[in-house]
Amino acid sequence: MAKIDYKEYIEVNPEIRFGKPVIKGTRITVYDVLQWLASGMTHEEIITDFPQLSENQILACLAYAANKERIVKVA
Repeated sequence: MAKIDYKEYIEVNPEIRFGKPVIKGTRITVYDVLQWLASGMTHEEIITDFPQLSENQILACLAYAANKERIVKVA
């Protein structure tokens, strides 16, 4: 399985959703997708509810969160 480069799918623009990371071309935040996954929604359910999303975009949100966790510094 190829590694997803989240930068292809996620952008931060201060003009969109107050600068929160969003899926390019949408106003759907990475946080939204992560919350849906955490609540138990499957990828298929998310795509059914939000057909503008793709499997790769959902995986990009997970990759973004994993990268953010990797670079968090503990005080």
